[in-house]
Amino acid sequence: MKGATLVVLAAGMGSRYGGLKQMDALGRGGETLLDYSVFDAARSGFDRAVFIVRRDIEEDFRKTVLARMEGRVRCDLAFQELDSLIPPDLFARARAAGRTKPWGTTHALLCAADLIDGPFAVINADDFYGRGAFAALGAHLLGPDSGTPAIVPYRLGGTLSPRGSVARGVCSVDGGFLSSVEELSSIEMREGRIVSAAPDGTERVLDADSPVSMNFWGFPAGIMPEFATCFERFLEGVSADVAGSLKSECYIPGAVDDFIRKGAARVRVIEADSRWFGMTYREDRDEVARALAELTEAGEYPERLWG
Repeated sequence: MKGATLVVLAAGMGSRYGGLKQMDALGRGGETLLDYSVFDAARSGFDRAVFIVRRDIEEDFRKTVLARMEGRVRCDLAFQELDSLIPPDLFARARAAGRTKPWGTTHALLCAADLIDGPFAVINADDFYGRGAFAALGAHLLGPDSGTPAIVPYRLGGTLSPRGSVARGVCSVDGGFLSSVEELSSIEMREGRIVSAAPDGTERVLDADSPVSMNFWGFPAGIMPEFATCFERFLEGVSADVAGSLKSECYIPGAVDDFIRKGAARVRVIEADSRWFGMTYREDRDEVARALAELTEAGEYPERLWG
């Protein structure tokens, strides 16, 4: 039976990290975090990976990442640029106004739409999700309920960085299905409490056990038109106020929340006993490298993932 496709969001600029963290060597064989995700996916029913990157990193990405996987996993590249899928007049206006970055993770996903012909998962290149999470999502995507979108959430308290604030999609769950995703920014631990600061200065205390989206989604291929419609509406808003929308992005969690609200999809919540870790800040790197070394020593991964 044909497997599922893993779609890896790897076009990020890494502004807070200060470099291309999607290609930062962390494993003993020079592996990146996304190597571990692809390795876990390959042993969980995924038979193909599509990496969404920028043209300016294509050569290095092929040499440092794809070369290691050659012959082990079928890989394809898609490209997300500022002008990808954007009407020429809007692109010209946005560039003239000073926009320099693409339009978010929904935009990235649509840039890979032509390469996706079956059930697929979406992940961030700079996050570690764990073998159990991939096994659970892979079983869903290849099972009888594969036409139902799904999310594997993580507990908020385990996704914070001691180096600064983070943004998370806080999930509400009802009867095993997602009822909403609320994008919150500036989340950090402060005096023993997890606090999210809104742009107007108001603060909200969050529960450490709140499930949050770490962009680990499963979708049927037929959902792409819904993403396209959501992105079209986003672009309409940008077009109406280009100067005021220079940093606005269309995110997958926001799109999914829109699907739920208008009744276009029910999203199953899949519980998985997996630990998340990732790199938001440069100072996170050594901690992540140690965590990978510990998992390798415990026998979860071979010394060199790809032999």
